[in-house]
Amino acid sequence: MGSMIDEFAKEYLHNDLRRARKVMVWKLDGLPEYDIRRPLTPTGTNLLGLVKHVATWEARYLGDVFGRPFPEPLPRWDDPAADGTDFWATGDETRQAIIGFYERVGKHSDATIGALAIDAPGFVPWWPRPDVKLFNIMVHLLSDTIRHAGHADILREQLDGETGEAAGYAHPRAGDTAYWEQRREQIERAARAATVKPR
Repeated sequence: MGSMIDEFAKEYLHNDLRRARKVMVWKLDGLPEYDIRRPLTPTGTNLLGLVKHVATWEARYLGDVFGRPFPEPLPRWDDPAADGTDFWATGDETRQAIIGFYERVGKHSDATIGALAIDAPGFVPWWPRPDVKLFNIMVHLLSDTIRHAGHADILREQLDGETGEAAGYAHPRAGDTAYWEQRREQIERAARAATVKPR
């Protein structure tokens, strides 16, 4: 009975991770090079950098952590010179190269997930409690990828108004600028009202 539940949990998490990967890549679709690369927050967050980041860490987590290293060079996780370089693309790194890297990471990760039981042991040297199971890593990767997909949602909406998980998604009020202006004004009024009330 336990193994059936284990396989269900593994496949459920795996399917969600596959879907989250697609969302991350879709966030780049149709945007010019400058817009996918430029810093859109004070700390430099950008769309292509988010894809590079999730790919790099997935390669580590479903590679070295389980003794199945990703077959391409990665910066060492403990190299101070490489710290933060996974969050942006150099002028020489193309969109397609980073997407291709993420696709190859996905295939490698899928093979790791397929080969191991959900309770297979791994070791994460950068975690305070480094002894883990595949389950821990799948949950961590899924939550981290979805978190960054949320960042990408906001950045993409700011760039061109596109929202959702895939091309063609349309909010029922998409394109209704009068509705959204009214909604923003309503939220602004509520925010201002809350700041004048004594706490």
